[in-house]
Amino acid sequence: MDEQFIVSLITKFQSLNLSAIIDFDKFNRYAITHHSTTIEGSTLTENETRLLLDEGITPAGKPLLHSLMVQDHYNALLFVIEKSKIKVEITPTFIQAVNAVVMKQTGSIYQTVFGELNATTGVFRKGNVSAGSTYFVGYQKVDGLVTQLCDGINKKLSSASTIPEKLNCCFDAHFDLVTIHPFYDGNGRTSRLLMNFLQFYFNLPPGIVFKEDKASYFETLQQTRKQEDISIFRHFMFKQYAKYLQQEIDKFEQAEKGGMKGKGYSFVF
Repeated sequence: MDEQFIVSLITKFQSLNLSAIIDFDKFNRYAITHHSTTIEGSTLTENETRLLLDEGITPAGKPLLHSLMVQDHYNALLFVIEKSKIKVEITPTFIQAVNAVVMKQTGSIYQTVFGELNATTGVFRKGNVSAGSTYFVGYQKVDGLVTQLCDGINKKLSSASTIPEKLNCCFDAHFDLVTIHPFYDGNGRTSRLLMNFLQFYFNLPPGIVFKEDKASYFETLQQTRKQEDISIFRHFMFKQYAKYLQQEIDKFEQAEKGGMKGKGYSFVF
């Protein structure tokens, strides 16, 4: 992905001043939540997500767990947006706080040799986990690795100066956190929210991993780990980011051509 192409897309996107359009920011947050929770198994449609978050209507025939997942993710997104405004330092405690909101209504209680652990509190796991054929680091290493990750991010926050450098910081944090897999559940959502936090921190448009690209996303994570080459994941995420920006630009331009600028913008997930 050509870095200058991304820069030009961001420049064009920001010049549209989409935040001035009624409810753009709200529906953009809905889209982020919908895609991220769908990747993790939610069956709510786009319209069901809107109705749930707008009016509190739980869709009939769908597992309550999925609605709770959507509500928690949305609240966690609002949480990271507010924290980005005051430029909070990235710490293990902050990452745990994000996960606690993500898992507020759906977290489980785990019985371990260290006692009972409540996943709704953002506690780091005290057991080893795997996903498919992927085995994550031993739980004994989690605290140290998350601390190391936070230190690295904080250094990049002050040193990243160009848009590509800032985006790489966001994408790398996403990859590193989900690869450490520090929590019992909600690792993917928390990692994508950390990426969004950093994008807001840098005053960049927030990114989305699209639900229809779920298989490619998981494959890219696996290949990046297997080959120990972060450029693989960066390339995928730059493409996802460009896809999001281009879609929003195209929707705006179509509305403008139809003489409905600021009125007929279509919030399509």
